[in-house]
Amino acid sequence: MARVPLTICTGDYDRVRALADGRIGVEGCDVNYLTMNPEQAFFRAWNNFEFDVTELSGSSYILARSTGWDNYISVPVFPSRLFRHSGIYIRADAGIEKPEDLKDREVGVPVYAMTAALWIRGMLQDDYGVAPSDIYWRTGGLEEGGRKPKFPPNLPPEIKVDPICDDQTLSGMLLSGELTALVSAREPSCFGPDHPEIVRLFPDFRAAEKEWYAKTGLFPIMHVLGIRKELVEREPWVATSVLKAFTQAKDVCLEEMSDVTALAVSMPWIAAELRETRELMGDDIWPYGFQENLGELSVMCRWSKAQGLASREMTPEELFHPATLDHARI
Repeated sequence: MARVPLTICTGDYDRVRALADGRIGVEGCDVNYLTMNPEQAFFRAWNNFEFDVTELSGSSYILARSTGWDNYISVPVFPSRLFRHSGIYIRADAGIEKPEDLKDREVGVPVYAMTAALWIRGMLQDDYGVAPSDIYWRTGGLEEGGRKPKFPPNLPPEIKVDPICDDQTLSGMLLSGELTALVSAREPSCFGPDHPEIVRLFPDFRAAEKEWYAKTGLFPIMHVLGIRKELVEREPWVATSVLKAFTQAKDVCLEEMSDVTALAVSMPWIAAELRETRELMGDDIWPYGFQENLGELSVMCRWSKAQGLASREMTPEELFHPATLDHARI
């Protein structure tokens, strides 16, 4: 059987590096591995279908699948995960001292459907009683004007979302006071020592996120890994081979992180950090696999419909290639 050429695109993460540099291969495939920032990868994948295997926004993928879009089908590999209490920025002079104070405020978000915002809105509603309809959402570019969503959300009348002008940016509007709060996956340029009036809603976000994980057991999934539908229909075995290869690369990463002979990560106390994290989250701090992540996937599907994103509530099983819902056991 001829080997299948496979172009893969993700961010340049330590957990994919053994695959990107060729130490790990994809069974039956000749891999061309590209790395780039997520926004660029998403744009090229959603609009041009340039890659055989690609990183995709988790929330946008759920939204798209709910409307019948099926150009890519995912495998349970999650290249990006991040706790998001750190992603709420406020003006210190706006009278916002606690999450409940966001009610009736005008809050910026680059794209209403972005995954960071899905998790933040879910946390705000479940933990603090702040519903998506309690906030007036303003969308647009964080640092460059004119950003538009690929997939429009399916908003109910009670949730208000309006774009800012194309010559405005969310970071600039927060700095000027036109917005009092901002939800963002990236730190806005207005956040830093030059602008002490811009602060985080959760200053000690690490403590808040650890407490939230201890309570919920959820490690937020940001991005999924998709395979082009036409490829996996022609070569169905590719889905399992890709899942296996990414899992092996991630395992290599964690092994290297654990080796204190010569540090693979440029942080002096990485061994202590890893030990503390494993005490809270278990040995596999970055789990792949469907069953291993069913809790996170279930709340994402539920929140997506409740927040006016997905056109219907998806089941987690619908998001993945059926061959990757379970794995062989010996």
